[in-house]
Amino acid sequence: MSFSAFGDKFTRHSGITRLMEDMGEGLRTPGTVMLGGGNPAQIPAMNDYFHQLLQQMHDEGKLTDALCNYDGPQGKSTLLNSLAELLSKEQGWQISPKNIALTNGSQSAFFYLFNLYAGHRADGQKKRVLFPLAPEYLGYADAGLDEDLFVSTRPNIEMLPEGQFKYHVDFEHLHIGEDTGLICVSRPTNPTGNVITDDELLKLDALAQQHDIPLLIDNAYGVPFPGIIFSEARPLWNPNIILCMSLSKLGLPGSRCGIIIADEKVISAISNMNGIISLAPGSIGPAMAHEMIQRGDLLRLSEEVIKPFYQERVKQTIAVIRRYLPEDRCLIHKPEGAIFLWLWFKDLPISTEVLYQRLKQRGVLMVPGHFFFPGLEAEWPHTHQCMRMNYVPDSEVIERGVAILAEEIERARSEG
Repeated sequence: MSFSAFGDKFTRHSGITRLMEDMGEGLRTPGTVMLGGGNPAQIPAMNDYFHQLLQQMHDEGKLTDALCNYDGPQGKSTLLNSLAELLSKEQGWQISPKNIALTNGSQSAFFYLFNLYAGHRADGQKKRVLFPLAPEYLGYADAGLDEDLFVSTRPNIEMLPEGQFKYHVDFEHLHIGEDTGLICVSRPTNPTGNVITDDELLKLDALAQQHDIPLLIDNAYGVPFPGIIFSEARPLWNPNIILCMSLSKLGLPGSRCGIIIADEKVISAISNMNGIISLAPGSIGPAMAHEMIQRGDLLRLSEEVIKPFYQERVKQTIAVIRRYLPEDRCLIHKPEGAIFLWLWFKDLPISTEVLYQRLKQRGVLMVPGHFFFPGLEAEWPHTHQCMRMNYVPDSEVIERGVAILAEEIERARSEG
């Protein structure tokens, strides 16, 4: 038995598959220090809120209604209406429910969108997705139906005080060609916690409009919700922008609810794809989000509970890292958002893939950096010097993991 070309491509082992396997194995193995996965924190105040909300929805018959009925392929209409009203009021965006579609998680949304705009076309052309700032989310790398679908640009690196650094878009070397079908950037960025500046985002938007291609912004951690962003950043949307959001980082990853805000033509296409591939998006997450909006809780909890929790946790984690790893051993990307720290071991004599394997043998799971550079065509040593670390676990778990990390780094240096 053999597979089709599609089957061959999507049964190959990939970075995102290994990440999810590590997460599943780690959760089943007592004592594993989980610093690699992307699961959001179990924030007690949010868990209590969700419990109470679901109980009230159950008592009012709304939970049964969500469980026992299909929604349309665009997604739950009550959420489309309430979210359009909220974003119009809070952000001043000229949108209606026709500008919003739901998907079964953001990963599905990116699969749809990448393949809508990139790949082989009827006229024989092949278009590609441009990531203007690598490193980028590893889940993008295998989401193309065609091979060689992605191209990315190395960043400029700004060195900052206290052993920190920040990536910036290198506009001088950013090439948008005839084969560019879509520009994609995440803000804040998984894996680095980088937030591209308002000026950078406006420049990318202007370039996208100039070349008549969409700008896709992955806003899974950003504002206005879930608000895991610690720098000044103005949300941006216009009809040439495709904005993707999610309920996962509110604390609802199991609800698998992605949100696409775009021009009506894009939303119509996504709805059609939903109908063909999954009939309709799931209903529980959207029903909960609608209730949160109606009660005035979605933005309030993002600002008052979720953001402060992560902001405090990242400060604690950096303090732990610095107790074990001084600046000459480990540089840290400036933490501006998301739920990860991006560590740069500039003078490490082994690759971070080897470091990953050594840490895994000692029960510590992190993610080596080379997975986060999809489409980078020229070899760059920096890609093998970085690792992504989730700072969500409790401080004692993080300290145990960081202590082992420091030991393995010293071991590598003594061997080198």
